[in-house]
Amino acid sequence: MALARYVGFSLDCDDPVALAAFYTKLLGIEPTYTSDEFVYLGEPGTGLGFVKVAEYVAPTWPKADVPKQAHLEFGVDNLDAGEAAVIGIGAVKPDHQPQPDRWRVLLDPAGHPFCISASV
Repeated sequence: MALARYVGFSLDCDDPVALAAFYTKLLGIEPTYTSDEFVYLGEPGTGLGFVKVAEYVAPTWPKADVPKQAHLEFGVDNLDAGEAAVIGIGAVKPDHQPQPDRWRVLLDPAGHPFCISASV
């Protein structure tokens, strides 16, 4: 039995509204959630998110000076119970939590950040 559902993929950026506008034009997928800090296009499971990062530095791909920046989004039925279950299989919860009432940032065993939220 799965502990979570795939919700979407998010890209870090300096202006989520502007980047979402680009992808809306590119893909024809409309925003379903918009704030100054986060924009989500489409529906959970098929969508694409854009996260505002202070002092964002764009990747220098293909050079590795500044690596690619992205993280996965997963939905759980209950945020607290989901967090406990995911930590139970090896995730780590960092101290910094930008909006812990809406989502939790966790780290996979290799240190990659991902988020869980109580999303459908």
